[in-house]
Amino acid sequence: ITSRLRSSLPTTASCKIFSFCREKFEKLTAIAAPMALINIDTDMIIPKQFLKTIKRSGLGVSAFHEMRYNLDGTDNPDFVLNKDAYKGVNILVAGDNFGCGSSREHAPWALLNFGIRCVISTSFADIFYNNCFKNGILPVIVTEDELQLLMKDAGKGSNARIVVDLDNQGVETSDGEVITFDVDQHMIGGAIFQPSSDTSYHAIFSLRAAGTTALRAVGTTSFRAAGTTTFTLADADCK
Repeated sequence: ITSRLRSSLPTTASCKIFSFCREKFEKLTAIAAPMALINIDTDMIIPKQFLKTIKRSGLGVSAFHEMRYNLDGTDNPDFVLNKDAYKGVNILVAGDNFGCGSSREHAPWALLNFGIRCVISTSFADIFYNNCFKNGILPVIVTEDELQLLMKDAGKGSNARIVVDLDNQGVETSDGEVITFDVDQHMIGGAIFQPSSDTSYHAIFSLRAAGTTALRAVGTTSFRAAGTTTFTLADADCK
């Protein structure tokens, strides 16, 4: 963060807030988990009893709670994300209409906190789709045939890695087959910042139509960069 921006922060919000800078999404090589169920809604991603918090941290343990845990709180061994082959998963290959239901932003928070950086499906609910970009998750839309190919590849578990290349807008299977996808360039953030501790502050850089980035502070205190509301990514760093 530049000295200009640092000096404009309120004293109650130290620069420790920005000490965790999420790496810019360019290329992700990771294990993918198949989740073929259609219409996975935001309540299935993060049930309503976990929505009391306004903090982003700590929601990953409750992601997919009703499918992930038995009634006694033990892990459900039949749930895909509990299987040893999908430990450390960063990509979900999901059924149609992923993220439908209510507009709760806690859903992408929970996914990101769990470790998910990319969700691939044939379609997404509009609000969830937009919230993914705001929170550092890349939603990729593919055709039904392409989804089935990726589902099969994800079925290999830790024996395979899927590559998601945002710059070239392609998904490469473990067998080397490349699936292209489109993404609105105005939806791609230049950098995403998240709090490193239990604080309600967070700031994101989001790409505007003019090609610049606007700093938005969200939380109990808001602030503006000294004397300006827009600046390019060249003005910011993660040091």
